[in-house]
Amino acid sequence: MALVRFFAALIAALSLNCVAAPFAVQVGDVRIALDAPLGFADTSFTGSPRLQELAESITPPSNRVMLFAISDADLRRFTQGDQLELRRYMAAVTSRAMERERVSPSAFKTLSGDLQRELGQLPAPGADYQKVLESRPAGAVSLLAELRNHPDAISVLQGTRSKGRLFERSKYMLSSTSLVLLRGKAVSLSVITQYDDAGDLEWIRLTTARWIDELKRLNSR
Repeated sequence: MALVRFFAALIAALSLNCVAAPFAVQVGDVRIALDAPLGFADTSFTGSPRLQELAESITPPSNRVMLFAISDADLRRFTQGDQLELRRYMAAVTSRAMERERVSPSAFKTLSGDLQRELGQLPAPGADYQKVLESRPAGAVSLLAELRNHPDAISVLQGTRSKGRLFERSKYMLSSTSLVLLRGKAVSLSVITQYDDAGDLEWIRLTTARWIDELKRLNSR
């Protein structure tokens, strides 16, 4: 058993080295460079139906998943056959209907405005996010904050609460939704984390901002 664990750990290490580099995805007539944030790895190489189903569950069927990333620790668990924690994960998707369309800055502004109207009104500044989530029905998605509003990238923070079962407290999840213009294509980014304390809030804010900036840098050439 110890030998099996050793080889599983070795395979996991090799897998992390293989996927810890940017890669390109063809979107219409251009290739979009993608990479997962530090500490996370794209899962497409695993061929796992379970991970594929999870990736597709967080976006409408009209979108194509280009990247679905889990933490390096979860990837190690996966390669060793252990239960995944899936406390944090993320995805990059694009609209299948718009893959061959060139999105101009003015068209992106229209898309951004449509998304903002669809998401609804922000809570009052300084609102207690957990109180906002408690005021909504379990499972309802609440808009919590605007993270970025630039001509080529918009991003918002959302949250949801699951109703705790008998003798269990409610669980909270935070997610950021970002729309970014990369090489003339509108790419949607989602970052999800369990929400236990202020550290999770700070993590999702920083991770979302850094991921947007890194993808813009990778696709600036």
